[in-house]
Amino acid sequence: MTSPATPTRYGSIAFTPPVAKRQEAAGSIYTYGRFRADGEDTGPAEGLDGRLRALIEAADSFFIATVTPDGWPYLQHRGGPPGFVQVLDNQTIAFAEYPGNQQFVTIGNLDADDRTALIFVDYPTRTRVKVFGRATVVERTDDPAFVDLVTDGTQARTDRAMVIRVEASDINCRRNITPKYGERAIQERIRLARAQLLEEITLLRQRNRELEMRLGGY
Repeated sequence: MTSPATPTRYGSIAFTPPVAKRQEAAGSIYTYGRFRADGEDTGPAEGLDGRLRALIEAADSFFIATVTPDGWPYLQHRGGPPGFVQVLDNQTIAFAEYPGNQQFVTIGNLDADDRTALIFVDYPTRTRVKVFGRATVVERTDDPAFVDLVTDGTQARTDRAMVIRVEASDINCRRNITPKYGERAIQERIRLARAQLLEEITLLRQRNRELEMRLGGY
């Protein structure tokens, strides 16, 4: 038995019949069943809200999944300076395809099937964002201005960019995400701790002076 259907695009894509069967066995169908819908990829595409946009725009890395024509899943890491992933609007994100090992597995897979999934993890806040989308590869030879726009602010030159049309997204489960901090975050924490320590030292010195003045009166 499942709860009444209030389907979402994410649920329609992710919660397939085999997934629902597992959810039934685990009892989690009562949580997730209402997001399912009969039929493949049911419902309109879902946009990114402000929180998701901010997290994606601040990311310095993410993982992108594709599938080979033979059905094998393939996962690859993408990285760059914070802001290298740009949110063009609430349903479109883009990033430069920096030169790599020239295997072209991800791009080749997308040439055959444009469906993709991305995972962004903000380790300091233990926040994970999953994105379903359809990818388009933009070659510099076809649109050099757009590729330059996407690579703006970085030093690397690239021959292409990737545009993801967001179909659905989800933030869930902080469990088992180990907090990690970059150099900038660590320096900020040190600065705040140092400022707090200096404030406490100043307060203690003031109290010492007050005590000395009181003792000097005896």
